[in-house]
Amino acid sequence: MKTHVKALVVGGGAVGTGIAYHLAKAGWDTMLLERDELTSGSTWHAAGLLPLFNMSYATTHIHKYSVDFYKTLEAETGLNAGFAVVGNLRMAQTDARMDEYMLYSSVAETADVYHEFLTPAQIKERWPLVRTEDLKGALFHPQDGYINPADVTQAMAKGARQRGVTIERKWQVDGYKWTGSEWIVSVTKMVEKGGNLVPGEETAEIRAEHVVTATGNHAQRTARLLGIKIPAIPVEHQYIVTEPDPALQAWRAAGNAEHPVLRDADAKWYVREERGGWILGPYERNAPARFLYDVPESFRADLFPLDLERIEEEYMSMIHRIPSSETVGLKDDFNGPICYTPDGNPLVGPAPGLRNMWLAEGFSFGITAAGGTGYYLAQMMTEGEAEIDMASLDPKRYGSWMTTEYAARKNEECYEHVFILHHPDEEREACRPLRTSPAYDRQKSRGAQFGQVNGWDRPNYYGPLDAAPDFDHNSRSFRRGGWWQYAVDEAKAIRETAGLIDATAFTKHLVRGPGATAFLDWFTCNALPKVGRINLTYALTPTGTTRTEYTIVRNGENDYYLVSAGAWTAYDADYLRKSAEDFMANGGGYLDIHDVTTQWGVFAIAGPKSRDILKEIVKDANPDTVLSNKRFPWLSARKIELGMCPVNAIRVAYTGELGWELHHPIEMQNYLFDLLIAAGEKHGMKLVGARAQNWLRQEKSYRAFGTELGRDATPMEAGLDRFIDLSKDFQGKQAMIDTGVRFKCVTVLIDGPADADPWGKEAIIVNGEKVGRLTSGGYSVAFGKQIGMGYVRPDLAEVGTKLQVRMFRELYDAVVTEDSPFDPTNARIRVDG
Repeated sequence: MKTHVKALVVGGGAVGTGIAYHLAKAGWDTMLLERDELTSGSTWHAAGLLPLFNMSYATTHIHKYSVDFYKTLEAETGLNAGFAVVGNLRMAQTDARMDEYMLYSSVAETADVYHEFLTPAQIKERWPLVRTEDLKGALFHPQDGYINPADVTQAMAKGARQRGVTIERKWQVDGYKWTGSEWIVSVTKMVEKGGNLVPGEETAEIRAEHVVTATGNHAQRTARLLGIKIPAIPVEHQYIVTEPDPALQAWRAAGNAEHPVLRDADAKWYVREERGGWILGPYERNAPARFLYDVPESFRADLFPLDLERIEEEYMSMIHRIPSSETVGLKDDFNGPICYTPDGNPLVGPAPGLRNMWLAEGFSFGITAAGGTGYYLAQMMTEGEAEIDMASLDPKRYGSWMTTEYAARKNEECYEHVFILHHPDEEREACRPLRTSPAYDRQKSRGAQFGQVNGWDRPNYYGPLDAAPDFDHNSRSFRRGGWWQYAVDEAKAIRETAGLIDATAFTKHLVRGPGATAFLDWFTCNALPKVGRINLTYALTPTGTTRTEYTIVRNGENDYYLVSAGAWTAYDADYLRKSAEDFMANGGGYLDIHDVTTQWGVFAIAGPKSRDILKEIVKDANPDTVLSNKRFPWLSARKIELGMCPVNAIRVAYTGELGWELHHPIEMQNYLFDLLIAAGEKHGMKLVGARAQNWLRQEKSYRAFGTELGRDATPMEAGLDRFIDLSKDFQGKQAMIDTGVRFKCVTVLIDGPADADPWGKEAIIVNGEKVGRLTSGGYSVAFGKQIGMGYVRPDLAEVGTKLQVRMFRELYDAVVTEDSPFDPTNARIRVDG
């Protein structure tokens, strides 16, 4: 066995072999270890479906790559992977489900995934065994289908071996040690004993520059060995195989093609043909999480007892949809562990706090994702970044607050939600509230309807005071939901009077010490602010794309307060700390970094009356001037006192109005909240949630991290030239310049449908050709129409360019507007008083 390699992949399922194959293809010396036999984890009992359907832009690309890649394996390796390209028919029983498919259609179009829409009559004509009278229609992917999981894994393994990968079976990893330049991985030879696989006496050490873990059901053991948290825990998934169906056999004997994979999403199941019968795979309620801490040594290629009562409803609905299946007996059953994460997306990318350690864990659709994950993860490892933004899959989207109990319960919920309508305004209820600001109860009593971001519950909007417990659930829609008018009223309040937003979830870091100024000057692309001032700036990846957006407040010569997006606390902290370590290791001065997110609450007050409201409660020798432009100019920070609460106030507003962020000791939040509410009442101030704020920031063309800003576009492509100081050196500068401008970020006003707004997933069209995509969307109260932001070819980014945006399969006229179409001169933000 080799003892020195460039990359070591741990785990021999479909995902692990896909990664090993692509690392070898990229030229890296790679070895793969499997503790048992290849495919002996969840791979062996997977149903092998290859659905292209996904609402995530990144995951859609991953699935598409896999489907295309698997079709090439036989020519390369001589092994037939068992890919049955029968297509995938996703049926809809309701208009809302068809709306979901039409929104997905936009995502698919942006990723070049071919698909068709079928009417019930067309379904019946093609596949007469399917009952269609209660359907609204269906979405059809003719290019995917299903594959034999074991065969595709062996094919990728053979392809990896042909490219030089060493694959070692029956070796278990027992320890990881980082030397500063490589990993020392302790391994033990596994032996058979009484039908179990147990550690033997033979041990070894492998040195690897990089390690990738793709350990599937064993992710919790991996987490323990690495000293990190990985919210990947398996959930039971059952599927049953029927005896041959005479009606199906007759259909096929007549020369008809195999049925596509059938999905009745509203009935929560998939069905496909299997040797003249059917496979039914339900996603039922109450499927339990398993292996919360360890996989027992006795559990190998094993299954759990079947629980037919749990899937009775889904079984009966299959009989309804395929009446001929009613008289067919059951031939086989499977109930095995499938790994999930709280949001259903896998964990792909650098491990938190560790160097050259990469995770590929938590795959609920591992067969579909294996090839694409290998491709894009290999790009990240060998080239620095992938060609698509992989941040939505980053393992650090869950912070240290995440626990085993949280992951288990959320993963069970995620399993149950596989076929539940995925509204873009969906907020799932499990494990909430968990992280709350002190004012949570006060906000709830005033009608707040909350969403969860990074575990925090924060107000999305404020509904009626007497709202039923399921008000928000019933308000969700693919169009303008029941919450829409409340968000409109909140947005208007900020434009006309004032609004108060709870922004406590913002990520906050202190960066201090002799090396702080030199470090931040290298780490970010804008000039650093003077003491008492603030600046908006960006940390770049080494490849020149946008890694993080920061508001930097300079409290002293070497004393900085950094504010970034609340959804990305661990993600930002990890990059900040690792970059600082690199800076100090290369001779930079010493600096301290502290995450103070939970120490400081934040209220954002904005609107024409915001200064008047603060004047009511500010304590100062001259309260009439303390908030004036002279004493407190725009883009500055001051320590003020609001009643008895000391506040670090920042004169900035994400909504584009006169406003302040009020950073306060979190233990004083309720006191400050009551003070602001009382002062704002006579000025018409409203409480405002995140949805209205999101609309308002688009009226100002403020880019948001995770939408317009990400690791697939440079700040120059995002149109942030005014925040880039090319006179200084900073991380990623030359790579950014060398990349050039491949596409440009624009703001568009849309003459859209009367009952819907874009969600930021839609394709941008010119003369029938896709020329870009929206990354954000919503409604503009200032212009009385839909608004969106997105990327187009540079030649189409000029103000006045006419475009079209596809919504619900229809094209709607749009026009590129100037940056910051609302108050482009910032007169309202700068107003004195």
